[in-house]
Amino acid sequence: MAVTETLESRLSRYTREAVLYEKLPENKVRCYACGHLCLIPEGRPGVCRVRYNEGGVLRAPFGYVAALHCDPIEKKPFFHVLPGSQAMSFGMLGCDYHCAYCQNWITSQALRDPGAGSAIQAVTAEDVVDLAEAYGARTVTSTYNEPLITSEWAAAIFQAAKKRGLHTSYVSNGNGTPGVIEYLRPWTDFYKVDLKSFQDKNYRKLGGQLSTVLDTIRLLKEKGFWVEIVTLVVPGLNDSPGELRDIARFLASVDREMPWHITAFHEDYKMRGMGHTRLATLRQAGEIGKEEGLAFVYLGNLPGSAPEWENTYCPACHDLLVERVGFRVLQNRIPGGACPSCRRAVPGCWV
Repeated sequence: MAVTETLESRLSRYTREAVLYEKLPENKVRCYACGHLCLIPEGRPGVCRVRYNEGGVLRAPFGYVAALHCDPIEKKPFFHVLPGSQAMSFGMLGCDYHCAYCQNWITSQALRDPGAGSAIQAVTAEDVVDLAEAYGARTVTSTYNEPLITSEWAAAIFQAAKKRGLHTSYVSNGNGTPGVIEYLRPWTDFYKVDLKSFQDKNYRKLGGQLSTVLDTIRLLKEKGFWVEIVTLVVPGLNDSPGELRDIARFLASVDREMPWHITAFHEDYKMRGMGHTRLATLRQAGEIGKEEGLAFVYLGNLPGSAPEWENTYCPACHDLLVERVGFRVLQNRIPGGACPSCRRAVPGCWV
């Protein structure tokens, strides 16, 4: 009788020795790819299930993709990065969180949920960059699963992309460490962080800690990454005016000009029967962001419903700079990085 190969066994063929770890006595290892800082005994995986200890050597995913698409950069979302351009987006399997409302659960929860899983394809870093160039993408993005736990693979692709003049980015939960951020810095231009809540009890339910994400956001800014923040507003979880104000106040304390994307929840994965986020709730969150001094606040996942919150305006003269509907850019009046009317500099990557 034929033996069915497990997903873990198949994935083990696509690994190499990790960089982001240290060896310890008794063949144990300490991984620092994410904020869990797993202490992993021989023969065991970390929390993410895809980094594992084999004979005192930490193995990390390398050399495959489970998802590969060319998307508008606005879909990541990055609104202050090359408006109207394309991003070649790649992902692997696994995550260090287990969010019940994950919209990429097919890839992220493949090692936890028998109902998840996506076909994997062996590729080289050069293959991914070749595709990016073929599709005219200007950015290569690690996304779909949590990129921190597959950072060695992302770094290899990013190094190849940089040699050809492409930009690079992470779409991440922000559960980082100083070690992984330092490792990524030479190869990574843009970093999107999901700030999912401002209550540690909510983060504990998802598998993380609030303080780690806040520290990562601060560190990313200190290290010079271009950072944009997303908060998915989930009814009954993080939609109270008080919590949204706490988020906005924190972001303003880091950088008032760091874009904040406030996006609508739609039912997915295990979180169903609670309805979508109301537009009124998103508008209220947007107003809170403005009240707390944030210069660039956007509402997402309801294209065309709140056009004034999809566009980029000059914080000084309020002139329209970038007009959008959903992921489409209708006009871009800021190719030089400054308002054409008052010459006020607008932060981001525009050319």
